[in-house]
Amino acid sequence: MVAKGVLGSLLFRTDDVQAAFERVRTAGADIIQEPTEMPYGVIDCAFRDPSGNHVRIGQELDPASGS
Repeated sequence: MVAKGVLGSLLFRTDDVQAAFERVRTAGADIIQEPTEMPYGVIDCAFRDPSGNHVRIGQELDPASGS
């Protein structure tokens, strides 16, 4: 059995990080970072799940369109 919050982190990819973030926020997650555009070509957000694990959701930006 793993102690609460000791799992490293999880990373999920989506086509709509803003919609995923709103679902997470509405569900009452402990928000660490709102969706933020990163210099390495993704928009991502972070939160803690009910067990205290760090979870990130990211969306790749299209380099041709900038979105």
